Amino acid sequence: MTVPRQRGLTEQAADAAIDTACRMLRLPSIRHEFCDIADRAMKEQMTYRGFLAELLMAECDDRARRRSERRIKAASFPREKSLRAFDFDANPNIDAATVHTLASCEWIKKGQPLCLIGDSGTGKSHMLIALGTEAAMKGFRVRYTLATKLVNELVEAADEEQLNKTIARYGRVDLLCIDELGYMELDRRGAELLFQVLTEREEKNSVAIASNESFGGWTKTFTDPCLCAAIVDRLTFNGTIIETGTDSYRLASTRARAEVPAVTS
Repeated sequence: MTVPRQRGLTEQAADAAIDTACRMLRLPSIRHEFCDIADRAMKEQMTYRGFLAELLMAECDDRARRRSERRIKAASFPREKSLRAFDFDANPNIDAATVHTLASCEWIKKGQPLCLIGDSGTGKSHMLIALGTEAAMKGFRVRYTLATKLVNELVEAADEEQLNKTIARYGRVDLLCIDELGYMELDRRGAELLFQVLTEREEKNSVAIASNESFGGWTKTFTDPCLCAAIVDRLTFNGTIIETGTDSYRLASTRARAEVPAVTS
């Protein structure tokens, strides 16, 4: 037997009923915003359909925002960086148009790689994190890691007979961001394990790396020439290479601030 709904609820009773229904249906944004939206709808003389659309879009927008926040958190970025905060004027080596094209994430849809090559302080990590963040905001699964941390995790997984599971986990994300590749020499075992991750992702899911060494210097990191050549091939085929240069704009900025005379009152 269906119990008929009460009609002619008071404003207070209606608010309570809406709050209860939103909790049951798990609509937190509507629960928090329906009063403000209702007041605005009355003031602007919205139709019933218009009012309903406003409520539903508020819920959809908030859910999209929360999903984006969860993806960014899951990426494990060490700090917040955005393209908006990047000073392209300070580093003319980096073409803003190229970077904004990358921000559209078409290269990730195609499973293509990205290499950021340059000295410390030239914006590689900033760009890597910022583009990774853009990807996460657009709905892609992203994971950030340092090269040495990734290799150490792979070695531990191999020792614990969990290597296939770990490689599969890194293989599933849409974009794998590997920072500080080239800072430390890797032994043959570590290099081979990293190569397995890159092979798992080849032409399926994107890898973006930041390195302080040009490709010619990677033999210091990957001491086996054949393995080094294979890794370079995996990371450059059909990919984008951005050379950020040798002049540290961080250092230049620090020096510029130091040269500004103190203002005396």
